[in-house]
Amino acid sequence: MGCLRIWSVLTCLVSVSLVVESRDSSWGGLYPRESASREVKSLDGLWNFRLSPLLDAEKGFREEWYAQPLSKSGPVISMAVPSSYNDITQDKDLRDHIGWAWYDRLFYVPTRWQTDKQRVVLRLGSAHYNSIIYVNGHSLTSHEGGHLPIMADITTKLVYGKENLVTVAINNTLTPETIPQGTIVEHNDPSRYPPGYFAQSYNFDFTNYAGIHRPVYIYTTPQTFIEDILITTDINGANGVITYNVTHGNTMIGPSRSGEVGCSMKLLDIEGDHVTSAMGCQGTIVVTNASLWWPYLMSENPGYMYTLLVAVSDAEGNLDLYPHKVGIRTLGWNSTTLTINSKPLYLRGCGKHEDADIRGKGVDYALIVKDFSLLKWLGANSFRTSHYPYAEEIMDMADKEGIMIIDESPAVGLSGFDEALMNKHISVMQELVQRDKNRPSVIMWSVGNEPKSNQAPALNYFRDVVAATHTADPTRPVTCVLNLGKVVSATKSADPSRPVTCVLNKPKEKEYAASSLDVILVNRYYSWYGDTGHLEVIKMQTITEFSEWHLLHNKPVMISEYGAGSLPGYHMDPAWTWSEEYQAELMIRNFEAFDELRSKGYFVGEMIWNFADFSTPQGHTRPGGNRKGIFTRSRQPKMAAHVLRYRYHNLANDTLTNSQAPMCFTSVLH
Repeated sequence: MGCLRIWSVLTCLVSVSLVVESRDSSWGGLYPRESASREVKSLDGLWNFRLSPLLDAEKGFREEWYAQPLSKSGPVISMAVPSSYNDITQDKDLRDHIGWAWYDRLFYVPTRWQTDKQRVVLRLGSAHYNSIIYVNGHSLTSHEGGHLPIMADITTKLVYGKENLVTVAINNTLTPETIPQGTIVEHNDPSRYPPGYFAQSYNFDFTNYAGIHRPVYIYTTPQTFIEDILITTDINGANGVITYNVTHGNTMIGPSRSGEVGCSMKLLDIEGDHVTSAMGCQGTIVVTNASLWWPYLMSENPGYMYTLLVAVSDAEGNLDLYPHKVGIRTLGWNSTTLTINSKPLYLRGCGKHEDADIRGKGVDYALIVKDFSLLKWLGANSFRTSHYPYAEEIMDMADKEGIMIIDESPAVGLSGFDEALMNKHISVMQELVQRDKNRPSVIMWSVGNEPKSNQAPALNYFRDVVAATHTADPTRPVTCVLNLGKVVSATKSADPSRPVTCVLNKPKEKEYAASSLDVILVNRYYSWYGDTGHLEVIKMQTITEFSEWHLLHNKPVMISEYGAGSLPGYHMDPAWTWSEEYQAELMIRNFEAFDELRSKGYFVGEMIWNFADFSTPQGHTRPGGNRKGIFTRSRQPKMAAHVLRYRYHNLANDTLTNSQAPMCFTSVLH
C-alpha cells in the first residue's frame, strides 16, 4: 500500500509533494517577550481541526489542505490550543489516533508592521511529534520532536489588510528511528482483525499525548535583531560576575551599513532598579555585593533574578531590545559531592510529568502555579523533567521560585544505538541545551531515562552523546537515569558547565553508560517490582546497591525513582500493596537507607516517583493510569504526601544546621 499505511508516513515524507521553503527548525529562538522594540501577539485559542484517514495518510497533502481554510476540505471541529487533542472530546478514535492531524486558524497582523519594516516570526512552543508549518499555503519549516520550540520567519509570506492562514500538520507516529522510540505492530489475520489494522507500541509508561502542546505566538523584531544570548555566571568574594555573548542577525536586502552593529547592556535588580551597565556584544559585568540565586529553603530569598536588558543597534537606526533574566550562581561537582555557590547540595525532589485531566500535556498556567505551590508545601528543592523537556513557562517558574531542575531529553527506553540514532540524539541535546543554557535552575543535563544500556553498542553511543552535551554547556554535569544505560560525549560538548547524567535501571555489572556520566542516577523499586510486600528488605538492598555503584565508578550517586502505587482511600493495616499505608511505609523504609547513605558522603539526593498520578496506555496493571503519585491526578494529597513533607522540611533544616541525624517517622503513621 506504499505510503498509505500510517507506519510508513514519516519515511514517506520525502515522496509527498511538499517543498519546505526553509530548513528544518533546530533553533526555536529566544522566548517571545515584549520590549520597546518587540511586539508579541498570541495565537492561542480555538483552532479548526481534523484528522487524516488512517489508511490514507497522504490525503491532506494530496488535496493540499494547507492551501485554503481547513473547513473547505471537509468537516472540522474546534480544538483548544495549547492542549493535547486526545482527551478533549468523547470520540475514541480521536483519543487513540495514530497519524496525521491538521490544525488551522485565521489571523490579522497590524499594517504598521509593514510600514515599520518589521521582521515577523511565528513560534510554536512545541508540537508532538513530527510537524510541518504553513502560512498562506507556503510550507515554511518542519520539525521532528515533540518538546522543543519551532520558529519560522514569516515576514515575506504575510498579507496586510487581509486575513492570514496558519496551518500545522502533526504526526504522532513513533518508530525505532524516532526519539522516543516506538513500533507499529500490524495485525494481518483477516479472521481476527479488520483490513489494515495496526497498533502503536512504545517502551515507556505514559500516554503518548499529541497536539500543539504549548503557546503559539507571532512576534516582531527590527531588521537588525538579537538572535541569541549566552550567559555564564561566577562568584568572586561578595561580587557576582556575569559573562555574556550576544549574537545578532539581519534581514536587510541591498546596500546598507548594518554590519556596523553595536551592543549595550543594562543590568536591573529584582525591583527594576539600575545596577550597572556595559558596552560591547561580548564582555563581563561585575556586580558588587551581588544577590545570589539560591535554591528554595537554602536562603531567605531564593530564586533571585536580575534582568539583563540587551540592546543591539546598527547604523541604519534599527534598535532591538530584549530583557533576559539572570541568576548568579555557581555549580561544582567531584567524586562525592554536588555544590551550589560552594555549599554542599542535597536534592529533595520528585519525578514529574506534564499531565493533567482533559488538557493532557497542554500548558495550563493555573496548573503550573498549583504544582509549584505543592512542591514548596512539600519542602522539595528540585524535580526532574521526566521524560522530556518541559514547557518554558514551567522552567521560568522554576527559575523564579528557586526550584532546581535535572533537565531531561525525550530519550526514554532507547535501544539499538546505531549511528543514525546517535546523531539524532546529539541534535536533540544540542537543541535542548541551546534553549535552557542560561537557566540558573538547570543544574544537570539528563541525556535519557532507562536506556537498554546492557547492550554493548551503548558504550560508545553514550560516550559521544555526553561529550557533545558538555561541549554545548561546560558548566553543568551530565547524567542519564539508569535502569541499565549510556549516552554522554555530545552533551559535554554542548555544555561543559553542568554535570551530565542518564537515569539508569540496569544491573551495574552489565551496564555500559555509567562510566561516561558525571553523576549516577539510578531507579530502584525494592519491595514493589521485586520482593513485593517484603518491606523489611528495602534498607539492606538499597544501601548495598548504591554503595556498590559509588565504589565501582567513584562518582556521586542518587536515587532518581523509588516508590509504590496506591489507590486513594484504600487503607489496610498492616500495610498491603496498593494501600496508602503500603506506599507510605515503603517510603519510610527507603528513608532509613537514604540517611545511612548520606552519612557516607557520596549520596547526593532522592526523588520520589511520582509527584502525581498520571495517564498511561490502557493495561491490566494500570488501574486508571500510573498510581505512584503522592498526589492524585487532581493534585490532592495522599498519605504519602504528608510523610514526604515531614521528611523534606526536616532535611531542609538539617542542611541549614549541617546535621545528618536520622529521622524518626513512627508518629507519622501511628
